[in-house]
Amino acid sequence: MTHRLLRPHDEPAAELVNPEGACRVILVCEHASNAIPDSLNGLGLDPAARTSHAAWDIGARDLALCLSQRLDAPLVASRVSRLVYDCNRAPASPGAMPDQSERISVPGNRNLTGPDRQLRIDEVYLPFRHVLRNLLDSHAPIALVTVHSFTPIYFDVPRAVELGLLHDRDDRLAKAMLAAAPSATTLRTELNAPYSAADGVMHTLTDHALPRGLLNVMIEVRNDLLVMAGGPARVAGDLAAMLGQGLSALDPSWAASDRPGRTA
Repeated sequence: MTHRLLRPHDEPAAELVNPEGACRVILVCEHASNAIPDSLNGLGLDPAARTSHAAWDIGARDLALCLSQRLDAPLVASRVSRLVYDCNRAPASPGAMPDQSERISVPGNRNLTGPDRQLRIDEVYLPFRHVLRNLLDSHAPIALVTVHSFTPIYFDVPRAVELGLLHDRDDRLAKAMLAAAPSATTLRTELNAPYSAADGVMHTLTDHALPRGLLNVMIEVRNDLLVMAGGPARVAGDLAAMLGQGLSALDPSWAASDRPGRTA
């Protein structure tokens, strides 16, 4: 019998939310889940590690769902922990199946064989990529937006930034949203913080948005803002306003019916 990583109750590797959404923005949340398939025995992690920011982007799925509802936008979200396979990394990237995340060691990712790695690529990364590619093919969007969160303290260093807008070679949407930030949010907003393309975090956008010429941005929100009551909805409202202003400034075809923030 062929060995499987994901058992029936683990599948699918990616969820598609609001696939018929009318907004011409596609949302992605690559680190939405901390689920580890039973076949991997928890990757040898203790319970604290399995619920930490190393295993997923805390609050990012809730934020992405709120933004999807507010925009009426389709959303693709991973259902598997990024420690099993980080869907924002190419298969050849060392970070795709890391054996260390900040100070957390991942025993189950040490000394992976070629077949071990390929199994994760085949059952986690490629299905996620397939769902996103099909959605982009069928929706003719004008923008691709990825939704992430980050820890307030990293290697014991506090982070003052609250909202980061990241870009690779195409900086149009990130800079347009940054220009809109003073009127749309009270969050401390910075460009390319706390990460940038130099950190190898732009795979989804470089793989899917740049070849299609889509406007694109990677959103990073400090996770302490998302775990408080009402946090995801409040931040989603700010982001919707920033997206609306940014897209209106960049694309004349962004009709009034497409503008984010039109639903409560």
